[in-house]
Amino acid sequence: MAKAKRPGCVYSATQFLARLIVWFLAISVGLVLLFRFVPPPLTATMVFDEHGFTKDWTPLSRIDRNMVSAVIGAEDSKFCSHDGFDREAIEQAMARNAKGGRLRGGSTISQQTAKNVFLWQGSGWDRWLRKGLEAWFTFLIETIWTKRRIIEVYLNVAETGIGTYGVEAGAHRYFDKSAARLTRDEAARMAAALPSPKKRAVRNPAGFTRRYANTIAARIGVVRRDGLDACVYE
Repeated sequence: MAKAKRPGCVYSATQFLARLIVWFLAISVGLVLLFRFVPPPLTATMVFDEHGFTKDWTPLSRIDRNMVSAVIGAEDSKFCSHDGFDREAIEQAMARNAKGGRLRGGSTISQQTAKNVFLWQGSGWDRWLRKGLEAWFTFLIETIWTKRRIIEVYLNVAETGIGTYGVEAGAHRYFDKSAARLTRDEAARMAAALPSPKKRAVRNPAGFTRRYANTIAARIGVVRRDGLDACVYE
């Protein structure tokens, strides 16, 4: 006869799972609260970058508005109006992915910030686990941080070149100047390279990157005119 499972074992497993969930919630909320005021010291992407990393945390007050407008115009024009998730963009990405080919996402700046700060890169077997955690951390930063803080952190942790993180380090690398002095065209070129910073040239872009940078430079004016970056400077 098969032995019945002891109630104590089932209870212990349930109790362990419950404690694990409570600890995860406490730690995740605690980290988000901490980074509301303290710069994230490192990210998993930096730690595992085979090229090492260079970064220089810079307050948003010392980053030219051109850079803020450029990334909003290039990556997330609804940044100031959504709650962290652009549902229309997600639905469009799902429709494209259903047709086959390379998977493409519909991530907002908030989602990218959550992934960059709290999670890891990759598209392997753990993709859906990471996406679930990304949604949780996106909800947390949208609830606990301000929009200004979200974009400030994003501009400081985003990969801007090989072994280079943040727009301050990127500005020095490509233009030998501070991010506080970026021109519209320079900010547009950096924003154009953000989706693939190891492959796209910033200093002397050509082909698609050059055309995309020109488009972003034009969008900066639209962002200002329509107040698409107003939540950052209100």
